[in-house]
Amino acid sequence: MRIGSDRRRDEFEINVIPLIDVLLTLLMFFVLTTTFIQHSRMQVTLPKASAEERDVQAPLLTVMIDKDGRYYVGSDEVLGEGIEPLKQMLEQNSGGRRDGQVVIRADAMTPHQYVVTAMDALGQLGFTRLSIATTPEKPGAGR
Repeated sequence: MRIGSDRRRDEFEINVIPLIDVLLTLLMFFVLTTTFIQHSRMQVTLPKASAEERDVQAPLLTVMIDKDGRYYVGSDEVLGEGIEPLKQMLEQNSGGRRDGQVVIRADAMTPHQYVVTAMDALGQLGFTRLSIATTPEKPGAGR
């Protein structure tokens, strides 16, 4: 006669609910503390300017122009030629606001006409606060 063979063996079980709670808490922590940097798909070499302190505010819109004359509003490429497709894309991305800062980031080798076209489109839509992005010049360079 065996003693204890009739007893049911206790099954070992791992409770994963607390583990899931901890993992979700860590995931929320990392998502909320991550800083999101907008990386552009297009590389633009900005022209140089003096490195004086300026009042810096987050721009409402960023218009980028590459050296081939292609326009980008934010990270979206403007499809089509001329000023009208650019104006349509600016209207879509501005959300109806016209009072915010708009930064024009043009490549240093971009023909001047493309920058003037972007400024003209912004002016026709009623934007009044335009800035042209530059790269700060190193102190003592070019003097």
